[in-house]
Amino acid sequence: MREVGIVGIGHTKFGKSAVPFLDMACDAALQAMDDAGAKTGRKNVIDQVFIGTMAAGMVQRISGLASAVVDTLNLRPAMAETIENGPASGASAVKLGYMAIASGVCDCVLVVGAEGMRAVTGWEGTDFVATMLHPEAEYKYGITLPSFAGLFTRLCMDKYGVTSRDLSIVSVKNHANACLNPNAHIKAVVKLERITDERIINATNPLVADPLRQYDMCPVSDGAAAVLLVAKDKQEELGFGHKKFVKIAGVGSATDTHVVANREVPTDLLAVRLSAQMAYKMAGVGPEDIDVAELHDAFQILEIAESEEVGLFPRGTGHLAAREGKTEIHGEMPINTSGGLKAKGHPLGATGVSQIVELVKQLRGEAGERQVPGAKTALAINFGGFGNNVAATILTTK
Repeated sequence: MREVGIVGIGHTKFGKSAVPFLDMACDAALQAMDDAGAKTGRKNVIDQVFIGTMAAGMVQRISGLASAVVDTLNLRPAMAETIENGPASGASAVKLGYMAIASGVCDCVLVVGAEGMRAVTGWEGTDFVATMLHPEAEYKYGITLPSFAGLFTRLCMDKYGVTSRDLSIVSVKNHANACLNPNAHIKAVVKLERITDERIINATNPLVADPLRQYDMCPVSDGAAAVLLVAKDKQEELGFGHKKFVKIAGVGSATDTHVVANREVPTDLLAVRLSAQMAYKMAGVGPEDIDVAELHDAFQILEIAESEEVGLFPRGTGHLAAREGKTEIHGEMPINTSGGLKAKGHPLGATGVSQIVELVKQLRGEAGERQVPGAKTALAINFGGFGNNVAATILTTK
């Protein structure tokens, strides 16, 4: 297969968008094109546009987002499709972009992830996210993603000794990283004592889904991110020879049972493990080669569990690694240098692309104060549903 890499990146500020949804998506796309040196209206440069979004049709009432972006940016007659895989829509769109180029169908692909979630109330947002769950066995009984996360957290606490303080350690670390990220939704220092001190906990960190509290989960965000992909053998010809080529070395995705209760081991995230293994095999690397990772921490327990499933730490020790500072920017295995979903924000369809934008910055050496020294190989995990559909991406400059 042809080598495929990223030559352009774009990212809006996450939070509450002040511009219309379509404009926000196009802004990220233009940033990626400008970063690569591509120009709108240059025919036959961008062959395909993939847009990752979950709720544009439901929330924004825009079901033809890919077509709208192509037309707005004057990229006609580029092929255009919208990709939906819940919160993993972004990484799925990147995977399809990779496949389109690696197969020889395309030479250059623009991938955009976008979501405008703050146009609805928190209750409405919780409901439309819950539509990912099984319609008969789960959704109709009022189960939500936070409720699943609470149950999963309790199981991990009982089985591995994870504590509420461990969740807080991960949260504080990610807030500290987000303070160094100009695009982060929440740029506020959070002190561990504020999260765990029983005298003030009910006032400052209310219970959401026992045992999870407010600081154990991500905010609701608007935002967009974009990457421009190109075939290595066409980089010079298409005018991107001046850009550092960050190779997409491996991609993988896997599914697990749609009904969470049907899983053989309820504390296992099988789709995370299998998607990572697939990406490792394709890239010819292992967990020991990863210099920096962006893991899908919509709930802080997921950063811990995913770090184990992808092999960064042995099973049952991810929380111990966080306690020891191993996952901090200058630790042995930096995780979520961007601030993660916890503090950078989580606009569903944008998240998977945003993770890859952060890792491209790390591999280019452009991450500023949050730079991991000497980073050359990176891993992203984008988590769909409650682990029913997961995508993994490995990037390298080696």
